[in-house]
Amino acid sequence: MNQIKIGVFIKELRKEKGLTQEQLAEQFNVSRRTVSRWETGSNLPELDILIEMADYYEVGIRELLNGERKSEDMSKELEETVLKVAEYSNEDKIKVTKRMHLLFIGGAVAAILYLVLVFTDHADNFWGGLCLGIQSGMMIVGLVMTSKYAAKIRACKMRVLNRQ
Repeated sequence: MNQIKIGVFIKELRKEKGLTQEQLAEQFNVSRRTVSRWETGSNLPELDILIEMADYYEVGIRELLNGERKSEDMSKELEETVLKVAEYSNEDKIKVTKRMHLLFIGGAVAAILYLVLVFTDHADNFWGGLCLGIQSGMMIVGLVMTSKYAAKIRACKMRVLNRQ
C-alpha cells in the first residue's frame, strides 16, 4: 500500500466535494491535524473511518486503499466483455436447444411410425426395429443431454476434437 498515493486520493476526493480539512474533520469526528496527516500519507484512517469515507465519497474501499478510482474505460471494457460472453453463451444455448428439438422431433416421428407399424402388424420387420431403435436412442440422448452430465460430456467432446 502506498500511503502517499492514498493521501493524495483522499485530498482529491475532499476537494471534489469542495470541503476544507476542517469541514472533513468535523464530518468524521477527528481533528484537522488528523486529516492533514491522512492527506500527507503519514497516517491512514482507521478501518471504521475508511468505511464511512467510502460511503461518503461514493467510492469503494478498494479504490481508497489503491489510491485511485477504477478506470471508467476498464469498467466499460469489463462490461463489454461480460456482454460478449453472455451473448456467446446464449448463442451456444440456442444451438444446443435447436439440436435437442431436432432430436426430439426425430424421436417423435420414429415413435409415430412405430405405432403405425404396430397397428398394421408390420412392427416385426426391419422398419419396425429401426423406428424402435431411433425412438429409444433419442430418449437416451435426451435424458443424457438434459442431465447434469451434459456439460462434462460436451467438454470431453471438445477436448477430443481439440476445439477448446
